[in-house]
Amino acid sequence: MGARGARGFTLIELLVVLVIIGCLVGLAVFSTGIAGPSRELNNEAERLAGLIGVLVDEAVLDNREYGLRLENDRYQVLRFDEAKARWEPVGKQPHVLPAWAEMKLELEGDALVLPGSVTDGDEKKGSPNARAPQLLILSSGELSPFRLEMGERSKDGIRLQLSSDGFRLPRIEPVVRGRAG
Repeated sequence: MGARGARGFTLIELLVVLVIIGCLVGLAVFSTGIAGPSRELNNEAERLAGLIGVLVDEAVLDNREYGLRLENDRYQVLRFDEAKARWEPVGKQPHVLPAWAEMKLELEGDALVLPGSVTDGDEKKGSPNARAPQLLILSSGELSPFRLEMGERSKDGIRLQLSSDGFRLPRIEPVVRGRAG
């Protein structure tokens, strides 16, 4: 009976090993940044690039003009209604970025100041710029040449850039510190 008891591990030993492995996996996840702002920023950039790609396809298939209204902390898809001769929102609410993120837009080489959130008062007054998109996605498959920088509001936070020459879908690249600011 003494030889039989020495052949395996006790339940306590197995549980201790599982706890140690669990702690190491948890540390590895946090150290790779999977749960941090850099991963979330990358997800936001990929989401926006994917949305623009879908809008290009939709514009060609539906023979309609689409636009993207950008603000400091949010963006919304608009569709041009020919009957009303104005831009109408697609969906009820704009997509809001996390509180720590911001966007900067450059169209055809010119930096644009993105507005803050459009208030209900501006929309009711019928301000011509209240609903005008900065990025146009045309039914020909072309889009406005742009460079959009997304990043943390802090000075030394990470930044990503979405860019397109107007004919290709946007690509995502990290911003080199010496070049942008």
